[in-house]
Amino acid sequence: MPKVNVLLGTPTSTDISTEEMLHEWAGLSELPDVTYIVKRYKTFPTPEEFNALIDEDADAALGVWVTKNFLSEHFFETHPKCKYIAGLAHGYEDMDFSVSRRYGVTITNTAYGASTIAEFAFALLLDICHRIGLHSQYIKETKWWEFGAPKYTYAITKQLELCNMTFGVIGLGKIGWHAAQIARGFGMKVIAYNRHIKEGPEFAFIEQVPLDELYARADVISLHAPLNASTNRMINRDSIAKMKNGVILINTARGALVDEDALVDGLQSGKIYAVGLDVISEEPPTRPLPILQQQNATITGHIAWLPKSSRLRQVSLAINNYRQYLNGHPVSVINNR
Repeated sequence: MPKVNVLLGTPTSTDISTEEMLHEWAGLSELPDVTYIVKRYKTFPTPEEFNALIDEDADAALGVWVTKNFLSEHFFETHPKCKYIAGLAHGYEDMDFSVSRRYGVTITNTAYGASTIAEFAFALLLDICHRIGLHSQYIKETKWWEFGAPKYTYAITKQLELCNMTFGVIGLGKIGWHAAQIARGFGMKVIAYNRHIKEGPEFAFIEQVPLDELYARADVISLHAPLNASTNRMINRDSIAKMKNGVILINTARGALVDEDALVDGLQSGKIYAVGLDVISEEPPTRPLPILQQQNATITGHIAWLPKSSRLRQVSLAINNYRQYLNGHPVSVINNR
């Protein structure tokens, strides 16, 4: 009879309650012979606290942070029965998975938010192009009729049209592919770079190009790559120098993909027209980061994944992934290579 530990923290958005999350996790009770215990925590645990949070006799742990600090050899030694680990995110830390394989552990991720994160990337882009919130506030707080001629229209920022621009996607996983689909819907030319060429009819509308060519051609660059040794600070002084003048950069992936000092210099010089960031180098910042002071930087606090629908889908997919594992057909496995 498999015993499952579910990690559940304090809800990070106001539109979903702990009770709703518990109700969704109750779907585990529909799996034959499975018992589960919800392990609550209020603040992000230390590795030692995480180790103590998981029962020593647990067969599986769901809602785990897939990092080398948590999934260490010490954890596997002290939890010898735990053979299944489920992270609840698309991304995971670049780490040595050979340790987990040596202990016979299957680790999965949960690809729940491809569409919602891609949508948010375009929300950032559209805000850069039109500054709708800023215009709305300005109109509400001023007397439009006193603006002077022409009285029928008034803009306080440049307005940009996406149609016929070139949209460059870095990373053609599920999120990157959805972002490419949205770009196509706006009439943009879509080009992309992925470490390995993506095959299949679903990628036919995308022109896959070398990275330097993408830098040179794209009017908009949207980052959807995983964070690893080869992508860490891939957006740096050298890569920015290869980009078109006036490029727009969007990052909803990981803050460490970008060298923020180089990004600030690019913004201040005008090489980069604007950036839209849902992730930054330090979350939360413990000091006034220079990127936060830039007028042409639109920044949100890692919220692209937060819609209620995606949070509930996150849980249901995690449960289904565990069902597949119990049936002998594991999916979304990330430590098998």
